[in-house]
Order: sequence, then C-alpha cells, then structure tokens
Amino acid sequence: MSTPSSTRFATALATDCRSRLMELAHEVNFDEGTRLFREGGHADRFWIVRSGTVTLDVHVPGRRAAVIESLGPGQLVGCSWLFKPYSWRLGAEAMTPVRAYEFDAERVRALMDADTAFGSALGHWVGEVLAHRLQAARVRLLDLYAPYGSGSFL
Repeated sequence: MSTPSSTRFATALATDCRSRLMELAHEVNFDEGTRLFREGGHADRFWIVRSGTVTLDVHVPGRRAAVIESLGPGQLVGCSWLFKPYSWRLGAEAMTPVRAYEFDAERVRALMDADTAFGSALGHWVGEVLAHRLQAARVRLLDLYAPYGSGSFL
C-alpha cells in the first residue's frame, strides 16, 4: 500500500514549514534489513525517506511481524515521537538501502512549541499520516486474519 500524495512531505506542508523543518535535518543511510525501530522502544527521532523503501510492521505473537505498509520517497517514518510517552507503536525496517533525513524529536517539538503556526502545520500533517496508517493497518490486518479478508460483507 502506498500513502496518498497528500501525506507526502513535499505536498503536505507549505514551503516555509518545510524549510523550517529541514533546518533541523541531517542525512542518514540504512542498509537493507536494518531495523530503524521496534515496538515499545523510545521514539526520540523520525525520518523522511529520500530514496528506498521502509516497511512498517506490527508484532504478532507466535507469528512473523505483519507488514502494515511500505513507505517510499517523501514519506514520514515514525509518528510516535509526537505523543507521550514517546514509545514506538509499530516497528520499521529498511527493505532496500534507504537514504533519509533524520530529525531529533525533542528539537522539533521545541520548535513546534516556539512557533505555533509551524507546530499546527506539522501536527496536522502527522495527524493526516496517522489517519492513513490506521486505515492501512485495519485493512491489512483484516486481509491477514479475517475469515474472508477485508472484502467480506458478512
């Protein structure tokens, strides 16, 4: 599943907000198979993918983690940094080599508090991403575990 363009960084935020956020970015690279984070870990950063693919997954006891969504260029990896207690609610893994912008969550939250217009815009963007991810998780879990998948009309 891919995220609609309205949640991609370049189209979701106004130019001035993107510029303010990018002042806090630094570039990172992840090899294929690298775990960016695991459920329950401390959410102290987030990423915007520049190139490559990152999958989001959920731990399923007794089974392999269920992949919820695949993320590509311009997409946000990690939303839990914005909400207390700042712990990851999903896991993430680089499925290909990934280049990304990394952001320190504490610095971004401080900027959001200092500049309410920026904070509102970023909060709305993360909210849009979360709404999309919730729906993607719902559909994916129905596909995996419901008797007739997400197309069932019982």
